Amino acid sequence: MMTSIQSLCVFCGASQGNDPVFMEAGRALGRLMAAANVQLVFGAGGSGVMGAVSAGCLEAGGRAVGIIPQHLVEVEAALPGLTELIVVPDMHTRKRMMFERSDAFCVLPGGFGTMDETFEILTWKQLSLHEKPVILCNVKEYWKPFVQFAESMLSHSFIRQRNMELFTVVDGVEDVLAAANRTVVAEAAPAASALF
Repeated sequence: MMTSIQSLCVFCGASQGNDPVFMEAGRALGRLMAAANVQLVFGAGGSGVMGAVSAGCLEAGGRAVGIIPQHLVEVEAALPGLTELIVVPDMHTRKRMMFERSDAFCVLPGGFGTMDETFEILTWKQLSLHEKPVILCNVKEYWKPFVQFAESMLSHSFIRQRNMELFTVVDGVEDVLAAANRTVVAEAAPAASALF
């Protein structure tokens, strides 16, 4: 049974990157989410691609829930005007709450923090702890090396062929919501306690 997602967690960089296309993609995704009445769940930061997504969403009348650990409150200033701002004690709690509040995940370009979040959510899915869609938005072929790395892991037998189906790659932000809705499974998620 298929269902439409109500909330989408977006992992992405707090930096702008070196091409305006990254910021443009973030803002465009936020606008598309607002138009589809899909709530944004993100890391609360107001800078970089992260800030572009949330600004695009809020400017278009959407809802944005930001989740930020206490130690980053002064480092990554939260975007003003969020629908909800949640301050948590640590990074682990942040990722757990982002998981709990989301029906699916989209990964835009980012750095180590983005990769940390992405690998963790993929690992949980590999371990059958959830079946939520994970969509890599391949802006400017940013995730091409990631896919090649996954193929290398497969060729060396460190992952299995079915693990390549843990994520879906789309070419642009206009394809994200459709991909998430195609792959979402209408089943109860496992208890969050099972993840930790």
